[in-house]
Amino acid sequence: MEQNLLNIGFGSTVVADRVVAIVSPNSAPMKRLKDEARNDKRLIDATHGRRTRSIIVMDSNHVVLSAIQAETVSQRFATLKESTNPE
Repeated sequence: MEQNLLNIGFGSTVVADRVVAIVSPNSAPMKRLKDEARNDKRLIDATHGRRTRSIIVMDSNHVVLSAIQAETVSQRFATLKESTNPE
């Protein structure tokens, strides 16, 4: 079984099939989600010290931070899904 990896920037990837949501970190609920994940040890920081520009929620309830814009990650996700499900 082949795992499709979604590039989330700076050499970091996540398994595309496990992604539940890709969201912008600017709203208060997203900041709360990030803080709760950090407190519960479910936060994965893949920003490499840069500013967080997207939050990726996984089906395992982990929260992944990326320094790539949410729109860019979403486009990469859509492209990956199109290439694996040709019609």
